[in-house]
Amino acid sequence: MPVSKSINPDHAETELTMHHTTRRFNRRFLARSATALCFLAAAIAPAAAERIANPIAEFSGLDKITGRITTFDVYMDETVQFGALQVTPRVCYSRTDDEAPKTDSFVEVDEITLNRKIQRIFSGWVFKDSPGLNAIEHPVYDVWLKDCKQKSDVAAPEGK
Repeated sequence: MPVSKSINPDHAETELTMHHTTRRFNRRFLARSATALCFLAAAIAPAAAERIANPIAEFSGLDKITGRITTFDVYMDETVQFGALQVTPRVCYSRTDDEAPKTDSFVEVDEITLNRKIQRIFSGWVFKDSPGLNAIEHPVYDVWLKDCKQKSDVAAPEGK
């Protein structure tokens, strides 16, 4: 036997009003929560650091036989020979003075072997603050990034 349910029109209207009020509250709550999460994420996440592309990379090299350390500047896409190594920086980035210092460079290093062949021994990123992280090591020479610069005492190659 089907059960018939009597509906009080006042009760139905009240129920409908409560339903709309609850939906409006949920929407407002979700919108405010989403806005708060966006502000929180913006506050927690560090702003993108402005990278400065520099035309000169400054390196230091250690000759392990003599114990002598040499500092040398290299312009981007130019090659400088240090002992049996040829060092070629492709990019050198630093940050503005008001940001945490992060200096890095993409470098290619070739070795001139005893039979006068050129062999690539390193291609990758080097970091001023962590020279051992991705070190350019060789049995006789070590090379590391000291800085990225805008100016040098070394004359620029022709065409630069």
